[in-house]
Amino acid sequence: MSPHRIWIALAIVILSGCGGTSTSADAKAEKKNATSSGAVPHQRDADDVGRFIAGIPGAAGSPFTTLEATAAWKDHHQRLDEAWRKAETPLISKLQEFQKQELNDATLRTSDVFYPFSGPDSLMLVLWFPHSPTYVMVGLEPAGTLPGLSQFEKKDMSKYLAETRETVSSVLGRSFFVTHQMDRQFRGQVTDGLLLPILHLLVRRQNTILGFRYVRLDEQGQVVDRPASFGSPGPFPNLGVEIEFRADADQSTHTLYYFSANISDERLSKNKALLAYLSRLQGVTTLLKATSYMPHHANFSLIRDRILTSSAAVLQDDSGIPYRYFQTADWKTQLYGEYVRPYGSFRPLEQPDLRLAYGAGAKPLSLHVGYGYLKIASNLLLAQKLRK
Repeated sequence: MSPHRIWIALAIVILSGCGGTSTSADAKAEKKNATSSGAVPHQRDADDVGRFIAGIPGAAGSPFTTLEATAAWKDHHQRLDEAWRKAETPLISKLQEFQKQELNDATLRTSDVFYPFSGPDSLMLVLWFPHSPTYVMVGLEPAGTLPGLSQFEKKDMSKYLAETRETVSSVLGRSFFVTHQMDRQFRGQVTDGLLLPILHLLVRRQNTILGFRYVRLDEQGQVVDRPASFGSPGPFPNLGVEIEFRADADQSTHTLYYFSANISDERLSKNKALLAYLSRLQGVTTLLKATSYMPHHANFSLIRDRILTSSAAVLQDDSGIPYRYFQTADWKTQLYGEYVRPYGSFRPLEQPDLRLAYGAGAKPLSLHVGYGYLKIASNLLLAQKLRK
């Protein structure tokens, strides 16, 4: 497909999810043209910045060659190499093993992925769903902008690079981004949003950034271009970024969207553009991990109901949608690991019915993921909507 395919068009293509897929090329082209405002411009600046931040030597002609020769960047490179090496065995290789064993059927391989409450966690997307054509992430944090060489040259490089390493330390060390840390890092303190950590995680996982653009949702919920400094007069700007990247391993091309939006009932019910966008989300795989148990609460019922209605599959830990919502004739569920109880301050959200289900049997889980990482046993649930 064209490199600038977008989530909305592809969501319509796979409308039937597990129940079937459209085979009409004309229909796909028509839907794409109706929802896309233009292609992502192919230029190397995002890849150059991503590699510099991720501690990976730049490609030939990189504008960061001089900065890479500094002691500060060489130290940054060595420290990140070590951090990623330490994350390989307990986290990365185990996630890949789970993907190959449990997430490798045709439907899951080809579906687009919706990841609400994501923060900048592009790592989990490309590890668990490496073949998916399109990823859509939604979080509270701003999308951010791409700095140029001159902006880096003005910084205390040793201090700044240390701070950028810290922005990804939690996902490498715990498998998730910590909310209060994101509040201290991604609102102008270290970066002005999530673009840089998203790029960092993508390039470290052997992807080449082909290009990006600043986007927003218009009143009809269509993805359109915007200036980097766009300021919406309304209460729901729905600002985001669109990133096109190529997997180095197989040269497949993928598109990732991140949108900054509050999806609590109070805000989502009034956000007509985002509601229109989400209404086109059909037949996708939804990922829910380390959500602060938001889908358990009544004031997140709108996004919970839309996930249940629109998803062909849901992969989650116990912080996702409560187990009882999958105990209908519509869903086939598979449990993994052990369900102990919610970790730390989330203990009151224990699910007795989920505990009983685990008592009846679950597949073993060799990886640790989510809250209580490496401290308590982890759990996952894969729910797939049955054909009708």
